[in-house]
Amino acid sequence: MVSLAAWLTAMTAVLFGAGQSSSANTVAPAQSAAPAAGSYTGSAACARCHASIYDRWKRTRMANVVRDPKDHPDAIIPDLSRPDPLVTFTRGDIAFTYGSKWKQRYFTKVGDDYFPLPAQWDVTHRQWRPYNVAIGTDWWTAFYPPENSRRPTGPLCDGCHSVNYNVRTKGVTEWNVGCEKCHGPGSDHVARPGRATIINPARLDPIAAVDVCLQCHSQGKPHVNPVEGRYYDWPVGFRVGLSLKDFWELEEHKPGETTFTHFPDGTAHKNRMQGNDFVQSAMYTHGVTCASCHDVHGTEHNADLVKSSRMLCTTCHGPKSPNGPHAATIEEHTHHQRGSAGGECVACHMPAIAQTIADVNVRSHTFKFITPAMTEALKIPNACTSCHKDKTNAWATDALRSWPDVSPWRIGR
Repeated sequence: MVSLAAWLTAMTAVLFGAGQSSSANTVAPAQSAAPAAGSYTGSAACARCHASIYDRWKRTRMANVVRDPKDHPDAIIPDLSRPDPLVTFTRGDIAFTYGSKWKQRYFTKVGDDYFPLPAQWDVTHRQWRPYNVAIGTDWWTAFYPPENSRRPTGPLCDGCHSVNYNVRTKGVTEWNVGCEKCHGPGSDHVARPGRATIINPARLDPIAAVDVCLQCHSQGKPHVNPVEGRYYDWPVGFRVGLSLKDFWELEEHKPGETTFTHFPDGTAHKNRMQGNDFVQSAMYTHGVTCASCHDVHGTEHNADLVKSSRMLCTTCHGPKSPNGPHAATIEEHTHHQRGSAGGECVACHMPAIAQTIADVNVRSHTFKFITPAMTEALKIPNACTSCHKDKTNAWATDALRSWPDVSPWRIGR
């Protein structure tokens, strides 16, 4: 049984930075959310004092979202010498690759703008698929022609794939999610190193800390549009230290409807909506932040988790801990063998139901358990029959009803 003292110690580590030094784990007043002064310097300037962190970060997907194949010949994953009817472009047409884990897209440069090419590579299935955002799906499609060649990535993508994108010049301080995307302009800190001259998201209050990630990991729209004559799909003008709500609104959803962005209960239907999910969660309500679970500077674990997923969850949710589960062992809670797919916390509380490409999904971040009854009523995929594909929702409901630790009032909804 987890003692109250042990649980409080674990929660302190989660809320104020697991894996950091003991001084970082000391509860201190939240840092002011005032915007960092100074100018942008680029991540290389950070390496001089933060070499070990920089070396970890530069190998992450954050640091390699977009890559120029001229500088990185290995950036293009598929073999372009093999003909495919979807591929109407050559290696020479590709100015940037985008992505590498689930899918890879390709941008070409025309004038001072970049534009998406019409095919994308499905990394999981190793095949080409068409790429075009259909009219009537994303909100911005009403303001752009249907052809990719007339949809510049500047207003639709690049604000999140760069640091300090300038809507007038279309220039950036650096491509990819560099240090100053999350810490704000760094010139003052370079000149006068110290806590007072840089923003550290770990020392922000939980709402501001989550907003650092929410600026890109959410579906929404700017309050002000168009900007300089073009409609933008990222929070133009925001930088860490300002209040995201002054620049950005999350995509609305209509309860009961399945849309391009949401399931009927408001859970994310598509990728890049981790923030939309998370702000609905009990985790967010209790002050847990993205950095409680992820270290964007890079780790050995999937999704840059600070620990393996099971170890991470049980840091706060060990058997009989005050915040659950209330069973004597994790196996009694999951009703699956230790080490099995169903025995993982994320299997039931973070099912992979948000589409990223074709039948490849990413994990939900509401942490809600979606019951089979909800699937019947609202067509939201549930963890039980997503894994046990040969079974029915009725079978799953009956199984849950046989578990003595599961409330009968919840499984019927």
